[in-house]
Amino acid sequence: MMTILIVLAAAAQAYLLGSIDTGILVSKYLYHDDVRNYGSGAAGMTNMLRTFGKKAAALTAAGDVLKGVAAVCIGRWLFGFLPENAAVSPYLGVYLTAILAVVGHLKPLYFGFKGGKGVLVAGGAILAIQPILLPFLAAIFLLCLLPTGMVSLGSIVMAASYPVLTLLYGLLKGLAVGDLAVCVAGAAIMGGMVIYMHRANIQRIRAGQEYRFGRKHKK
Repeated sequence: MMTILIVLAAAAQAYLLGSIDTGILVSKYLYHDDVRNYGSGAAGMTNMLRTFGKKAAALTAAGDVLKGVAAVCIGRWLFGFLPENAAVSPYLGVYLTAILAVVGHLKPLYFGFKGGKGVLVAGGAILAIQPILLPFLAAIFLLCLLPTGMVSLGSIVMAASYPVLTLLYGLLKGLAVGDLAVCVAGAAIMGGMVIYMHRANIQRIRAGQEYRFGRKHKK
């Protein structure tokens, strides 16, 4: 019973934290508007940058990363109270809370279940779980962004690379099979959610119509 309560508490706090959508709050209280009415309709850093500028984007990015970090750290702390005989991987808590924080960001309880695409929240969660992977993920993102100008392409490839890097890192660390399975499955779910939320971008990329930073676009 104690194990179930701890798991539910960890999941609930992560979803509720994830639902605090920084982009929506910044746009409403600083700019008296809703960023979801513009551009891609998402409440993420990229749409904030295009709609309200660098300050709005920076505030959004900071808030999204921090809530990903906070959700994982609280989840790790809660799982520390599990009974010693609980047959639960210690990695379950961090990935469960990471996934639920991203879900909260994608479908925020407080804002009509319409939020952002989860990239920075996932980045914050990874910072709390496996900070060593962030430089590699950032390099992958830049290798896609710089020649194309497409943030979406960088985000998609980075999300697809995350479970692969997690597998390689887990093998190098010598994780037990059960723990490795939890880590790779958690990373795959996180990456899959980010890719799914970019499905419209994928269609535009295939059609050659995706927005490119630094390029002029027809209205």
